Amino acid sequence: MAEKLAKTEAEWKEQLTPEQYHVTREAGTERAFTGKYWKTKEQGIYHCVCCGEPLFDSSTKFDSGTGWPSFYKPTEDGKVEEHKDSSYGMVRTEARCAKCGAHLGHVFDDGPNPTGLRYCMNSAALDLKPKEK
Repeated sequence: MAEKLAKTEAEWKEQLTPEQYHVTREAGTERAFTGKYWKTKEQGIYHCVCCGEPLFDSSTKFDSGTGWPSFYKPTEDGKVEEHKDSSYGMVRTEARCAKCGAHLGHVFDDGPNPTGLRYCMNSAALDLKPKEK
């Protein structure tokens, strides 16, 4: 279990851009095909924009055709928590950062092998740190 990080809403608002705050703290969603990482092929580790926790390795990223960055698994078990999301008249599985509770996106069971999962994330919730050459 990840050590939890707690901040006030004022602290989050000071740290994050308005879009990052809306996505991560208010469970918002960026428009498809608009986020900075939906089509990037750069190698590295995607970290939580709120707390810096490493969440996804670029080697697990794939083109899902959805317009959001998609991964088939987190960097480690326990880094991403899953919760039932019944908003907007749908039942989905929400993905949150286990360390700070940031809303990242949703998880679907239509991904590639080896997991069959698609972690459909918002670019605004992620910070790509390139692999050193």
